[in-house]
Amino acid sequence: MINRRTFGKALGLGAGGAVAATLTGTSGSAHAAAVPERRAGTAAGTAAGPRGRGAFPPLKKIRAGLLEIGYAEVGPAHGPPVICLHGWPYDIHSFVEVAPLLAAEGHRVIVPYLRGHGSTRFVSPRTFRNGQQAALALDTVALMDALGLEKAVLAGFDWGARTADIIAALWPERCKALVSVGGYLVVNLEANLRPLAPATEHAWWYQYYFATERGRLAMEDKAKRHDLTRLVWDTVSPTWDFDDATFEHTAAAFENPDYAAVVIHNYRWRLGLAEGERCYEPHEKQLAARPVITVPTVTLDAELDPFTVPGGGSAYRDRFTGPYEHRTLKGIGHNLPQEAPAAFARAVLDADRL
Repeated sequence: MINRRTFGKALGLGAGGAVAATLTGTSGSAHAAAVPERRAGTAAGTAAGPRGRGAFPPLKKIRAGLLEIGYAEVGPAHGPPVICLHGWPYDIHSFVEVAPLLAAEGHRVIVPYLRGHGSTRFVSPRTFRNGQQAALALDTVALMDALGLEKAVLAGFDWGARTADIIAALWPERCKALVSVGGYLVVNLEANLRPLAPATEHAWWYQYYFATERGRLAMEDKAKRHDLTRLVWDTVSPTWDFDDATFEHTAAAFENPDYAAVVIHNYRWRLGLAEGERCYEPHEKQLAARPVITVPTVTLDAELDPFTVPGGGSAYRDRFTGPYEHRTLKGIGHNLPQEAPAAFARAVLDADRL
């Protein structure tokens, strides 16, 4: 369990500049190619504010596979690694309060921008801006290779949980333990062809909007993209008390030149409306069989997240065959790590000890 004195001290520091000042043992570069970078909006990020707004140390970049990945890193350089993976429409700041809590417990915490987000860039202009699940998972494996990490605890929500699930399923030797918000999120393309209950379909409105050219144009338009993503924040986290500055801090990551292309392809691919790339077909065939996850896992459900599957985790329990715990967080919405950072950090530490 968490050392109560350390954990309580970290929690008592709050958000904003206080959190930034307590990022213990900020690590140096773990690889010769990892270099610091400036983060846009630092001044706003270091101001004290409500929960959910804080700041990371200066970000880094590293060449990893098809990408140059921008990432935050806190904690001791030789601590056991944890990789935190964000979702859509979010960015690394979903973990801005989680990271120092884990660092205080001795972990090296790495929080990358997914492809199409923030300072992550494609190395080649000729690379297809692919958002399919296997591509995102292999990005994270490439990041681990670039950083010299044989194995790490993987923790995420939304796109990030899916990415972590896939690595745990296909490359369990790279995943020491798993924290997955929403449980087993591997996309089943065949199942996605079948309609869901109307209330569930209603929650996915933007997925169908993105299937149209109007939706694509909206994502390419800065003002409409801003308003659309803000609407998603408001509706999927109905009790989260965040301010405008917290949203704007994250929305800066949506200015990535590849953002619209990656997001649109991701949602169209899920519905069978866009093709993936041939190089990922072997992995997608493996994922279509719904492989079980054998690594130690904690799954988290957010009670007020409209995408949480009913049943208290029973719907996906059979996909996890290793040491396992499930928790439901009352009064929490979709952006669980930023809404309930202490509970998320506790899940990471507990998964690592299962």
